[in-house]
Amino acid sequence: MSQLSTSWATKRLDEVSKVVNGGTPKTKVEEYWGEKHCWITPAEMGKRATPYVSVTQRKLTDVGLQKCSATLVPPFSVIMSTRAPIGHLVINEETMAFNQGCRGLIPSEKLNHKFLYYFLLSNVDLLNELGTGATFKELSAGKLKSVMIPAPPLPEQKRIVAILEEAFAGIATATANAEKNLQNARELFENHLQSVFINKSEEWVEKKLGEVYDVRDGTHDSPKYQSTGYALITSKNLKRDGLNFDKVKYISEKDYLKINERSAVHKGDVLFAMIGTIGNPIVVEVEPDFAIKNVALFKVTDKDDSYFLKYYLQTDYAISKMQSEAKGTTQKFVGLGYLRGFPIAVPPLQVQQVIVAKLNALSAETNRLETIYQKKLDDLVELKRSILQKAFAGELH
Repeated sequence: MSQLSTSWATKRLDEVSKVVNGGTPKTKVEEYWGEKHCWITPAEMGKRATPYVSVTQRKLTDVGLQKCSATLVPPFSVIMSTRAPIGHLVINEETMAFNQGCRGLIPSEKLNHKFLYYFLLSNVDLLNELGTGATFKELSAGKLKSVMIPAPPLPEQKRIVAILEEAFAGIATATANAEKNLQNARELFENHLQSVFINKSEEWVEKKLGEVYDVRDGTHDSPKYQSTGYALITSKNLKRDGLNFDKVKYISEKDYLKINERSAVHKGDVLFAMIGTIGNPIVVEVEPDFAIKNVALFKVTDKDDSYFLKYYLQTDYAISKMQSEAKGTTQKFVGLGYLRGFPIAVPPLQVQQVIVAKLNALSAETNRLETIYQKKLDDLVELKRSILQKAFAGELH
């Protein structure tokens, strides 16, 4: 918990607020759902950009409210998700109910609702630690009620809230600027990338991918996974910034060799996610020791530049066209035959290399700017956390 000021009295949450439970009626019973009582869920709470909520996606009828035993909380209560996940917070501007994954805190006249909101926000980590459960954690009403909250006089609570509001307004402005700068840096690169492949000269030759490259794919079987062995790369391991091995699965040497009989990956090859998230092309930069599953493999000879192909497959044109023409309902995919027949315009190798050199330089500068702006965003998050901690330690003056 945030360190509390020693000069303030502390109270249990249930001494300064009433903690009430939520409820969910059967979703398929029409008479339970209507246009009367606002009803919110943790998922809906997590999508909000501001603390206040006055309109909800669904509403309960009187019958629905009665059937699920949900409690209506008055305006300017604090509603908190207490499972899946613990810690989403909103302040309701209208009388509102909520599902069984939430609890409502109705502040007494001695507790400012925004002070309560910010206190809970500053202690999300503690609230998660108090949760129990194997499949997912849930914070019980009993443990929530027993959380200790500082209880300075109401004027002091309002003073602290005013300081926090002013500080967070400045942080919100700085965050919006950093996010805009981050977006601008990415758009600058994307726009230049598009223009390279749009503004072609006569020396570019229209072909199909299968005419320029040896296009293959990985296994479609599901080999037995084990705790160690050879990594099996799938579409999930291809990320915008390269290969990611964080959640990779491993297979035996026997399966590794079997898969690589038809789809061995070598340095200089290009991998491409062809199922689910279509895209994220990457160039294999070191001699690999992994196999691939449901991943397209482009073998590039010394007559072409691997990064030229990678950048082409990264264009909005290529990705949008593939996504719109992909097959499948539950999970979209593009097949091997489709990829082999996909159009590409190819210039001579020297031209490819000049293009790649310019795109590499712009990509490096874009990455540098992205790192700066992302650090700024991370610092702003930490600043907000620090201000909240100081607020409830009595250090805001």
